[in-house]
Amino acid sequence: MAFITANWNPLGEAFYRKIELYEMGWSLRDGLKECLVAAAPYGGPIALLRQPQRPSSSARPQLEIYSSSGVNMASFPWKSGPVRQLGWTVCDDLLCIQEDGTVLIYDLFGAFKRHFSMGNEVVQNQVLEAKVFHSPYGTGVAIVTGASRFTLATNIDDLKLRRLPEVPGLQGAPSCWAVLTQDRQTKVLLANGADLYILDNTSCTPVTPPGLSPQACSIVNMAVSFSYKYLALFTDSGHLWMGSANFKDKLSEVDTKVRTPPKQMVWCRRPKSQQPSVVIMWDRLLLVAGECTDTIQYTLDEESVCVAELDGVRIVGGSRHELLQEVPSACQDIFKIASMAPGALLLEAHKEYEKSSQKADEYLREIKEQSVLGEAVRQCVEAAGYEHEPETQKTLLRAASFGKCFLSNYPPEPFVSMCRDLKVLNSVRDYTVGIPLTHTQYKQMTVQVLIDRLVYRKLYPLAIEICRYLKTPEYQGVSRVLKHWACCKVQQKEEPDESIAHAVSVKLGEAAGISYSEIAARAYECGRTELAIKLLEFEPRSGEQVPLLLKMKRSQLALSKAIESGDTDLVYTVVTYLKNEMNRGDFFMTLRNQPVALSLYRQFCKHQEQDTLKDLFNQDDDHQELGNFYVKASYKEKKLEARLSLLQSAVDEYNKARNEFAAKATEEEMKLLRFQRRLDEEKGEALLGLSLQETLHALLTSNFHKQAEQLYRDFRVPDKRYWWLKLTALAEKDDWEEMEKFAKSKKSPIGYLVCCLYNLYTKPFVEVCVKQHNKYEAKKYVSKVTPEQKVKAHLAIGDLEGAAEAAIERRSEGEISTVLSRCSPTTDRALLERLNRARSTAAKK
Repeated sequence: MAFITANWNPLGEAFYRKIELYEMGWSLRDGLKECLVAAAPYGGPIALLRQPQRPSSSARPQLEIYSSSGVNMASFPWKSGPVRQLGWTVCDDLLCIQEDGTVLIYDLFGAFKRHFSMGNEVVQNQVLEAKVFHSPYGTGVAIVTGASRFTLATNIDDLKLRRLPEVPGLQGAPSCWAVLTQDRQTKVLLANGADLYILDNTSCTPVTPPGLSPQACSIVNMAVSFSYKYLALFTDSGHLWMGSANFKDKLSEVDTKVRTPPKQMVWCRRPKSQQPSVVIMWDRLLLVAGECTDTIQYTLDEESVCVAELDGVRIVGGSRHELLQEVPSACQDIFKIASMAPGALLLEAHKEYEKSSQKADEYLREIKEQSVLGEAVRQCVEAAGYEHEPETQKTLLRAASFGKCFLSNYPPEPFVSMCRDLKVLNSVRDYTVGIPLTHTQYKQMTVQVLIDRLVYRKLYPLAIEICRYLKTPEYQGVSRVLKHWACCKVQQKEEPDESIAHAVSVKLGEAAGISYSEIAARAYECGRTELAIKLLEFEPRSGEQVPLLLKMKRSQLALSKAIESGDTDLVYTVVTYLKNEMNRGDFFMTLRNQPVALSLYRQFCKHQEQDTLKDLFNQDDDHQELGNFYVKASYKEKKLEARLSLLQSAVDEYNKARNEFAAKATEEEMKLLRFQRRLDEEKGEALLGLSLQETLHALLTSNFHKQAEQLYRDFRVPDKRYWWLKLTALAEKDDWEEMEKFAKSKKSPIGYLVCCLYNLYTKPFVEVCVKQHNKYEAKKYVSKVTPEQKVKAHLAIGDLEGAAEAAIERRSEGEISTVLSRCSPTTDRALLERLNRARSTAAKK
């Protein structure tokens, strides 16, 4: 235990320790001298912009990217303009802010992604200072120009530049400044001598820190905590003021006794810790100040850079990478000298147990007597998460496991979860990976983000093993990693298309949630169209294949895939695309080779593009459909001459198609239209556009019998139809006298009761009269009906006696039953008896 606490330093009621994370693997002759350095939080990569050792007009700076362990990931000469600041996004992309306000973005391996500008005003006045910051909205950039104006971009992925108000009396760059995020708004805090100002979108507000030492003439440095809740100010008198970022509370003020402005100042505060502390760095001195008047001082033997973290400060030097943090309370309770905390006693008990000493029982008894065995196990499990050395982790976890054996109801989840977390953390802390995450950072980051970072670094095997070990759902874990691997694989231009497509299909297999179309799209973006087509063959969803094929200008293949899918909407999508991209002739020729697409396009044209439909029929020499087209078009014409012209065109097309019936029917339609026009002109009747039957009915109801007879003869209307039309017309006019004459003129071809044989209205002479409420007229025709229809005729006019006579005379049991169903037991008793006797007689026969 003495070894573990050897690097602990007290500060007030807390202890601080400096842990060596790595011996850096890079080879820097002069360390970090003459280097612009930026390190990403959460154990992220480190970027160095190294100036040439021998300055000359041809020499260029070198931009290098390393992991946290110093393993080189990218290196290339800087050929763009002078760089003012480097920074990292939340996605581990490198931002290079140039003097002219241009921001260049590179990925982790030095590949250029994109760039943007901080505005024209910045180009004219140049950038004096710049900062990269992280907020709930994403990664932001803030700059101050030579005109002493601040420009802010809160989220570089949704770029909206904000030019902040002017600061009174400010010339050049402020003595120090920082970016704050308060009330969901990003602001700039700056110091101009002893004056402090907060800049927001609309105003410049002076602020005064409560309780700041009156000895201060100028504020020379400031630092905002990782959570933006706390602020530290360093004055020219050597005083360090710490308080809330909203300037409502003062936490403490410490006299560091060093008046030289520090190179760097960052907060070092664990979440939920009650001990505020700030790390201040000079050339050869690192100082930790907290609430008390004492400080902790470390001597620096090389040029270093401090990186603020969620629960501490990383110190990156030319040869070492260290972590400075407050010792967590669980670790203090267990490892502090002479500690009697439950966790410390349980750890001692386990050590004695491994020595087979009876003292183990004594320690256990003491813990049990205090009823704190559960607390002891919890402390050991928690402390294991805060330790970086695997051996210390194992010692604490074994002690926790030992204590669990004596508890009957202790939940296993915290212990199991911690074991899993530590296995993952130890694997990513490895020198070859170089992500020195703490357990607190890991929980804040989440597993998904860690997997994303491993994938971004192309550590696919490790990412897959972690997903499988943590049993992450396949679509969120292994499948997602494999998709990223495949997208990276298709960019390897040295391998042939066949081998890449085969490797991807074998590796991905039937993995759930993987879209081959996304991988194919990446291949197409890299200029490998044939590889993209091969990959699309593995995509089972046509809806994903077709849009990309169209984007690649493989319209024929896209059309074939759409037709194979059976999805008409997809076919329409492709056809519409082809129509817009091709000339008319090629488009029609393409459709001729695809009957399904042609049929669907015709259906579309019928409702939307009639002229295009006509062109299709012309190209195919489809005279039958052309004739149909002209006939349909004629009905939309209001002028008779235009309609006749279209119908004549239809006749010509029908003749070419050798459809004599259609041609004859169309000619008769033209003949009818001319007849109707003549009648309209002579008689003033509005007949134009009516059908032949409607025209006859209109003429008969208007007493134009002569013209109706002519129409009847000219168009060879069947006798039954004409009789029926005249019958209904006379009945509607109540012209019963004319109907009687018409009935006596010759024998009716439609009978006097039965329906028309041509599916016309089913109204015989008798029924027509009854329908017009004229039973007297109906009786005139009862005698004319055939014997088989007499019963129905009598029943139609309500003559039960006559119906009974006819039924008995015919001795038809069915007809007798029909009449019986119409009789009333009270009023037709005699008739009922008579019909019943007749039915009995008919039944015997």
